[in-house]
Amino acid sequence: MKKNLTMKQYLTVGSLLFGLFFGAGNLIFPVLMGQLAGNQTPLATIGFIVTGVGLPFLGILAIGFSESQGIYDLASKASKGFGLFFTIALYLTIGPFFALPRTATVSFEVGFAPYLNAQQRSLWLLVFSIIFFLLAWRLSLNPSKMMLWIGKILNPLFLLLLSALILISFIRPMGNIQDIPADPSYQQPFFTGFIEGYNTMDVLAALAFGIIIVKAIQQLGIHEPKQIALDTLKSGIFTVVLMAVIYGSLTFIGATSRHQIATAPNGGVALNQIANYYFGSYGVILLATIITLACLKTAMGLISACSETFHELFPSISYRQFVHLFSLLGGLIANVGLSSIILIATPVLSFLYPLAISLIFLAFADPFFKSKKSVYRVTIWVATIFAVIDALKVITTKIMTIPAMVTSFDKLDSILPLASVGMAWLIPVVVTLCGMTLWARKTA
Repeated sequence: MKKNLTMKQYLTVGSLLFGLFFGAGNLIFPVLMGQLAGNQTPLATIGFIVTGVGLPFLGILAIGFSESQGIYDLASKASKGFGLFFTIALYLTIGPFFALPRTATVSFEVGFAPYLNAQQRSLWLLVFSIIFFLLAWRLSLNPSKMMLWIGKILNPLFLLLLSALILISFIRPMGNIQDIPADPSYQQPFFTGFIEGYNTMDVLAALAFGIIIVKAIQQLGIHEPKQIALDTLKSGIFTVVLMAVIYGSLTFIGATSRHQIATAPNGGVALNQIANYYFGSYGVILLATIITLACLKTAMGLISACSETFHELFPSISYRQFVHLFSLLGGLIANVGLSSIILIATPVLSFLYPLAISLIFLAFADPFFKSKKSVYRVTIWVATIFAVIDALKVITTKIMTIPAMVTSFDKLDSILPLASVGMAWLIPVVVTLCGMTLWARKTA
């Protein structure tokens, strides 16, 4: 039995981790956050990196550490019903309802929308999304060769151009971060950045794709669970550092851009304006081309992963039928527009993230309470109650203002610790997990 991976193998697994996590959509949120955070960008960036880098990495480790066969297996430790519900909700979120349509809208917003008449954008988005998802649908039926080609050619080009943008922004910054006042929503920058990190959906993706990393390491000859977790940790150092540097650089670019560019409606528009400032129209065209192709690759991966998972859950429906369904749903929802997709996804993510993070906590604490279902069930129930509260709060404050409910949530914010920053769930979940773990050990 093999005991250790080689340095090349560590880098290979680390590269796979980066490829799974970092899509074109990950570019847009830190840029816009930087524009809004202004002189509070450093603290906001740290919060963003915790949820955009740290927690996803812990999610990957959790799958390996818990010896689970994927998210359904881990979530089912609470109950089979919860396992099925959470798996379906998670894959629909990172698939056809939000992340998948976002691949098309990010490409459109970065590469095409700024050059179109505002009155014609809806029509052109429809045309673009039809072409985009027809390609994604066709390639998802047999994606292996195309994904390999894109991974070896387009991703390096994408990173090369991004590196050039980051480098020139540090050499010729548009201004000083300290001169830009923060938006009122960034009065508590760390926690606001933490919540903004939800938009990457990487914690959800980590739980969904963690088994891919585990299997990749097993294929390299490592089968001992503890060694798999250790090798995942070592391999992930490359990914964690690279993603943290990219996120930090992008928030810096966004913040300094406020000296030359007005705050954009979304990060896709902001990124286009920044690329145009530094490289002109040719740079924007190249950036748009590479982002579109990178998004196409991501769309193929999401369609394939979701279709495989749903086929496993519902074997009577074929993989190809799910590919047809998810491609169609992704194309339809894409026409809502990037800003609307992000807005609608916010309460869903506010609900799912506490559950996902609670599962990660439970996976690491599992050895202390010997996998007792009661610990999983009670902790998840507590997380669910507070996740519903956070989701309702987002709905009533950002999507449809209901004065009576807003007043009620304002009162709740004064009672529950961290409720005002959308993290009312954290302390109750930690206290419940610790208490239930002690109870489980005493009654063992």
